[in-house]
Amino acid sequence: MHGIPSPAASASAAGAPARGGAAEAVPDLAVIVPLYQARDRLAPFLAALAPALAGLSWEVLFVDDNSPDGTAAAVREIAAADTRVRCLRRIGRRGAAGAGLEGMLASQARFLLAIDIAAPPDAARIAAMIEAARAGSDLVVASRYADGAGHHWSLALARRLTGIDLRDPLSGTFLIRRDALDALAPSLSPNRASLLLEILLTARGRLRVAEQTGPGGAADDAALDAAMALGLAEHVVARLTFGTVSIRFLMFCLVGLSGVGIHMGILWSGLRLAALPFVAAQTAAAIGAMAWNFTLNNVFTYRDRKLTGLAFVGGLVRFQLICAIGAVSNVGVASFIYSGRHNWWLAGLAGVLMGAVWNYAVTSVFVWRRA
Repeated sequence: MHGIPSPAASASAAGAPARGGAAEAVPDLAVIVPLYQARDRLAPFLAALAPALAGLSWEVLFVDDNSPDGTAAAVREIAAADTRVRCLRRIGRRGAAGAGLEGMLASQARFLLAIDIAAPPDAARIAAMIEAARAGSDLVVASRYADGAGHHWSLALARRLTGIDLRDPLSGTFLIRRDALDALAPSLSPNRASLLLEILLTARGRLRVAEQTGPGGAADDAALDAAMALGLAEHVVARLTFGTVSIRFLMFCLVGLSGVGIHMGILWSGLRLAALPFVAAQTAAAIGAMAWNFTLNNVFTYRDRKLTGLAFVGGLVRFQLICAIGAVSNVGVASFIYSGRHNWWLAGLAGVLMGAVWNYAVTSVFVWRRA
């Protein structure tokens, strides 16, 4: 078992001071940091990270998803003064899991540390993770839960699925050995909510895993539990359907199903309580249901692209226009199938499916589009 070498050995192998401007051809440790619109966080992040890397040969690889604020250019400015800092700019792809995986595969380092830039790096915690790797762990996880916290039903499910007893299998901060990642890489999918969970599900208990507990507490447990349940559902659905169906699409459909109830409730109220003509009540019900669907999708289905302020209003208008076109396509497909087979339930289901696919595909581009 090869561990991270001692600081003295690292400095000797480098042939230069460990924190100098030059880097080893193959550093001991690579820090992989997925980014999006994080230009102003770069300098504070590196300043907080440096104490944990003292004495090691290292590199930091920032993976930027084509941020419009010039994050990639800012990384290159830093890299011009320190060649241990690198930038991988991704075009047309988004997501921390894919960014983390691409960054790890782009590095030659023997030990790979993924860090979520949203949480300031804790030098003491990172040092403890490195020590655990020295002790022989293949994977070291920095949990967001405090010691003794986070024991919920979703964790029990995570343990059953992964075969590992972890408090936080969706953590964005973890360290993995190069040889362990290389063995799993061909089976890993970059299109997942959590790279760590994808690694655990693929490994199925074959890795030696250690966990460093965090400063979080009971106040964070509910949010983390909900996020964990959603992340688990996404991975399970993707694996059961071989990646053909996403949890986002299923959530979109479930929100639409709840909208049917809202539609019928508004329609009944308009007819019975307000004594509106049917056309007026039906129109109000349709608008109200679409507003309900948009709001729930904005909060849950597209929580990572959530619209606020004026963007929310503009998104609502676009959503209603797109769904109106989807309703026309629904009726058109259903009518075509019914005219040929006279099978009402098949025609109805085909129309609903067509409308759902249209609404999901088009709104994901024109309402909750990727930046």
